[in-house]
Amino acid sequence: MTLVGLGPPATARAANETKTGTEFRLLGPVGIHDGRTGADIVPSGSKQRALLCAFVIHAGALLSVDRLIEELWGDEPPSNAPNALQAHVARLRRLLPSPGTEGAPGHEWISTLPTGYLLTLGRATTDVHRFDRLSAQSRAAAPSDPGYALELLRHALSLWRGPALQDSRYGPICTAEADRLEEKRLTTLEALYEASLRCAQHGEITGELEKLTADHPLRERFYDLLMVALYRSGRQAEALGVYERARRRLVGVLGIEPGPALRGRMEAILHQSPGLSAPKGAPALARPAILTEAVDLGGEIARLQQRIDELNREQAALVRRFDAVAALLPQAS
Repeated sequence: MTLVGLGPPATARAANETKTGTEFRLLGPVGIHDGRTGADIVPSGSKQRALLCAFVIHAGALLSVDRLIEELWGDEPPSNAPNALQAHVARLRRLLPSPGTEGAPGHEWISTLPTGYLLTLGRATTDVHRFDRLSAQSRAAAPSDPGYALELLRHALSLWRGPALQDSRYGPICTAEADRLEEKRLTTLEALYEASLRCAQHGEITGELEKLTADHPLRERFYDLLMVALYRSGRQAEALGVYERARRRLVGVLGIEPGPALRGRMEAILHQSPGLSAPKGAPALARPAILTEAVDLGGEIARLQQRIDELNREQAALVRRFDAVAALLPQAS
């Protein structure tokens, strides 16, 4: 899966957030990042990964033996399923980082209770929690500061390293969570491109939106955003063509016409509605200390110095051109 809308700076900031502490990761290949040592721990077996996912999804809640057996083996569990589950839990315990770093002394990751097992996160985090937090911050910022919202959304999406719960979807717990997270990812992508349009970045996002409409042909919002981006780029006929493409797909697959939002967008483009124009005075996309993370100040200073040097050279060139033209004026008169 190709994840669009991600930039290297956001990826670097995401990495900086987990330099210390433990993070359980579900947004891509399942694993654990030990920030204290820098090690990435990945259970080798698919059942081990599915078991870890189930525990993290329901962290702080008891998971019964029967539910975990169903998650790992479905309708055909082995005859010794409780013992096999116990063995998987024991192996998973040995993989986890030293629990003493995650809270009060005596903290234990996985507790064995009379009817099942329970994972306690302590001070550990999950990439899902970080994704949700950044998405919520972007929603709060969007009405007044779309540039900041855009940066937050890029950061949130940079946490995705592939399909959610990759290679770990066994039973109903993991399957439902993977579907839920994928829907969240798509909704966040929609918000990202909405913020991009509010920042007058229509020319930069048409290619990404074209790919999203191909990857998700029944999702009307991506068509809507693409039509606006094309229209603002002076490509009205192509924008109307996107509507026709969406209509054919929806009618052909689902037997339904596009919804009122997409029809309204088509009519607005057809009549060149003033409301479709790009916002004037688009907000700046860079904010100092945009997030509470470590930043590469040395690199930023070097880039700024380079830009200053370029401006100085351009100014000197303009002065020389002005002097040359001024020298010719008396001759012309």
